[in-house]
Amino acid sequence: MEQALIYVVPALGLVGLIVMAIKSAWVTRQETGDKNMMELAGHIADGAMAFLKAEWKVLSYFAVIAIILLAWSGMSVETSSPVIAMSFLIGAVFSAFAGYIGMNIATKANVRTTQAARTSLKHALKVSFTGGSVMGLGVAGLAVLGLGSLFILFYHMYVQSAGAGVNGVEMEKALEVLAGFSLGAESIALFARVGGGIYTKAADVGADLVGKVEAGIPEDDVRNPATIADNVGDNVGDVAGMGADLFGSYVATILATMVLGREIVSVDNFGGIAPILLPMVLAGLGIVFSILGMFFVTIKNDKGDVQHALNMGNWSSIVFTGIASFFVVKYMLPETLSIRGYEFTNMDVFYAIVLGLIVGTLMSIITEYYTAMGKRPVKSIIQQSGTGHATNIIAGLAVGMESTVLPILVLAGGIMGSYAFAGLYGVAIAAAGMMATTAMQLAIDAFGPIADNAGGIAEMSQLPEEVRHRTDILDAVGNTTAASGKGFAIASAALTSLALFAAFVGVAGIDAIDIFKAPVLAALFVGGMIPFIFSSLAIAAVGRAAMDMVNEVRRQFREIPGIMEYKAKPEYEKCVEISTKASLREMLLPGAIALITPMLIGFGFQGVFEQVSSAEMLGGLLAGVTVSGVLMGMFQSNAGGAWDNAKKSFEKGVEIDGEMYYKKSEPHKASVTGDTVGDPFKDTSGPSMNILIKLMSIVALIIAPHISQRPHADPVTDKIEIKKEINYEDGKNGVSEVITEIR
Repeated sequence: MEQALIYVVPALGLVGLIVMAIKSAWVTRQETGDKNMMELAGHIADGAMAFLKAEWKVLSYFAVIAIILLAWSGMSVETSSPVIAMSFLIGAVFSAFAGYIGMNIATKANVRTTQAARTSLKHALKVSFTGGSVMGLGVAGLAVLGLGSLFILFYHMYVQSAGAGVNGVEMEKALEVLAGFSLGAESIALFARVGGGIYTKAADVGADLVGKVEAGIPEDDVRNPATIADNVGDNVGDVAGMGADLFGSYVATILATMVLGREIVSVDNFGGIAPILLPMVLAGLGIVFSILGMFFVTIKNDKGDVQHALNMGNWSSIVFTGIASFFVVKYMLPETLSIRGYEFTNMDVFYAIVLGLIVGTLMSIITEYYTAMGKRPVKSIIQQSGTGHATNIIAGLAVGMESTVLPILVLAGGIMGSYAFAGLYGVAIAAAGMMATTAMQLAIDAFGPIADNAGGIAEMSQLPEEVRHRTDILDAVGNTTAASGKGFAIASAALTSLALFAAFVGVAGIDAIDIFKAPVLAALFVGGMIPFIFSSLAIAAVGRAAMDMVNEVRRQFREIPGIMEYKAKPEYEKCVEISTKASLREMLLPGAIALITPMLIGFGFQGVFEQVSSAEMLGGLLAGVTVSGVLMGMFQSNAGGAWDNAKKSFEKGVEIDGEMYYKKSEPHKASVTGDTVGDPFKDTSGPSMNILIKLMSIVALIIAPHISQRPHADPVTDKIEIKKEINYEDGKNGVSEVITEIR
């Protein structure tokens, strides 16, 4: 039975990939439109793939260096292994491939969505959402297949071959090596998200400032040289970058729960590995229920509510997962469990999973409220656009800051509640429950940039107004779902980071993070600063790249006669080249900060302070990064999303102080400024925060055995010695009680 359950996990991942292939084939069979539409779509696809190949080339150098270091590290510590380098490589390749899957389908689905919009909104929604579902199922399927297969390999390699128990050094080594998979995934995700974010926002800002503001032409006008680069950016940033991002988040969440599951004692079910397998089983079942939920995403006609259809799909998959988790937990776990002295029942684990699903749902609802059209926050930005650019910026910043309050309270409640149910394992399994429906969450998220591209192609092809109206409806909903997805991701990052933090504390052999110790408090402050400098570097990179883009667009308007009269075609490839070079150049420093800082603290302060270990200082650093990063991520993503939808509201007309205003009015120009400021907030630095805090936690977990405060002796001997000492001093006996003490 133990063996059968282990093999079920990768099988469920394979199911997701099979359904993904079927949906991808369906999208490919849809009509592509006329020759002009195909030509424009071809420019976008070529630019996207050119960027991806250039990015992979740069990241391959990083991967080689990382593999060498990890192999050396694995040979020097007992609880690690040089195989961790192989695990890292597989995680990096899978993460990059997840981004490619999304990019490939998005550049096919965009023009097909435009063509579908010529017939009905219903068909356009079906094409764009099916394209997004390919992305979601690809990411979730690869993650579950990769994690499940590697766990089988390492479990047989280290644990079963030694005839060891689940709680011994051998299982710790297996999970340590498996952490390399997560490190590879998160490393590629960070560079992909930052690089893609710089690319897309450099093109977007450049296109807006010269096209809309200076030349007074529409956003996706074919005469704008930066418009192809802008649409390419939607794919490299919001699709490929987002795919790698969610792949890394998904893997890190499952891994953190597995590491803590190893510490649960008194479990005989399935050879003692049930708490370790549970998060992977939940993830696999989440794929199945996401597939079922996708059938609910449909509308009857052009008057249908697209947002409601997407919500129905999301909520149904969440409800299915919640119901199934009851039976899975009852089947896999014994009635009573214990971790680090905290006792709980299998039903407490189920309650923690349900709480995680509720927290994820609430985070999405709250984010939607702060970023959706027609809601108070966006309306407040619209109203203050009536008095100029400065008041629009002030209103957007205020909305972004306010939007952190409710999510943090929900998150805090979720952390306390899940801990009350099942200790640290409860916090981790709550995050795993939240991330179980990642396939559906990502399908909804990826639908947005596909719809955005579809609208761009409709505008550039000068299709009838009714077509653009349909794509605008999808695009507006896509902006909201994208913001909700980022809120969901940052919430999962907070829970996952706490679980990774707890795992780090256990592996590093420290009892607590004492901020009364000055070096620990200093590290806490440094950690709190890192999201700010990271954001600064990312936003400044967008600004520099946007300046290059603005100058190039101005040059083409000035030097190529006939562009404005449609008599000459702009040099689109020049703008694509500018964004590509800038993003690859600028993504390296922010990525290096996330990877190097934990190692500097962990290794650089070993033995420096007599009463404070470097492991404890590293714990303080992680605490600072997590709190600051979660707040910065929410603030920036929500402010940018609200600014964007405030601008889009002018397309239908808005009322300010009793007077109607439309596009090209002065309030609309102020909203364009706000949207331009918010672009790097919501698509570059903001969504990178969740990867930043998880990547630093994973790096800390990887180096923990090197800076550990406890010797890695034989665990059986350790238990006997501690048992004798407790018997002598306290008169206690009983192996289970002693094991609880040393965990």
